[in-house]
Amino acid sequence: PKSSEYAEEGMKAPSFYQTSSLLLRRKAAKEAYRFLPSRSFCTDNGDGSQRSNSKVKIFNRDLKRKQRDRAAWLWRPNDSFVNAVAENLVDRLEDCKRTFTTALCLGGSLEAVRRLLPGRGGLEKLIMMDASYDMVKLCKSFQQDAPNENIETSFLVGDEEFLPIKESSVDLVISCLGLHWTNDLPGAMIQCKLALKPDGLFLAAILGGETLKELRIACTVAQMEREGGISPRISPLAQVRDAGNLLTRAGFTLPGVDVDEYVVKYKSALDLIEHLRAMGETNALLQSSSILKRETVLATAAIYDSMFAAEDGTVPATFQVIYMTGWREHPSQQKAKRRGSATISFHDIQKQFGNGS
Repeated sequence: PKSSEYAEEGMKAPSFYQTSSLLLRRKAAKEAYRFLPSRSFCTDNGDGSQRSNSKVKIFNRDLKRKQRDRAAWLWRPNDSFVNAVAENLVDRLEDCKRTFTTALCLGGSLEAVRRLLPGRGGLEKLIMMDASYDMVKLCKSFQQDAPNENIETSFLVGDEEFLPIKESSVDLVISCLGLHWTNDLPGAMIQCKLALKPDGLFLAAILGGETLKELRIACTVAQMEREGGISPRISPLAQVRDAGNLLTRAGFTLPGVDVDEYVVKYKSALDLIEHLRAMGETNALLQSSSILKRETVLATAAIYDSMFAAEDGTVPATFQVIYMTGWREHPSQQKAKRRGSATISFHDIQKQFGNGS
């Protein structure tokens, strides 16, 4: 079933509405955490060469780190879109009967998650990690100004592609709008699974392939008009159909995937670009050519307005958010019955309840 809701922000902030979907759950143990050098979990072979599935480099991780540094300076405390995604993700802990003593929060919407975690999941220790030093510093300053009572919080600068966390050391790994920038997403998810204790929970929200479809169209048309060709300007993102496969490939049990679609309204296409900069979500493709020409940017904004503007003068931008849930294997978890072990046939069920309409 679909539902919708509105959220408002002051001043520059956009408004948005949302359509949603469905999910899964589970339980577990206790233990301390320690840090190890990042090579401990990485998909690197140790000699600098990478395994076959991580040879392809799509994103410039150093550029993304700098964009995250900039986002820390442009940070918006009342970003309704970011807050809504973080709340939707963290709310999944309410569905779990077990407690999560130690949690690792990975880059993305770190501060929004930090604010929402207290009182959920029985959390006692929280590790906040980001590749950006400035973003970690920002979160630390907010922690000092408004500390999470009864939660021991530590801060760590680290890369999601080379997770510097000891195996089987945390009960919960949560990532809100960060993992879609990794070059080896399956590898990053495998490292998250290894960091979890048995029956530990992995929660992640990533942007899906339908994100910014309006901007893709407007930018393509503008480049064709002004430059006579196109170059990649918006990052490739995972499709919904791939999310379940990613969880299974990473070795998670009881995988769950659901999708929300947020439509955010802006005063203009240029306000959308400013919002993306403030979130650290601007283009970081290795293959992108030089900076987009000014006339192409202005043409993109004009085409965006002419093609997608609403009657109230605002322009919409679609953000597709894929929520993923998975558990590290544990004997107490539910398991599927062996194939062919059913004792009731569909034919009998049909006879009992009738054909129906």
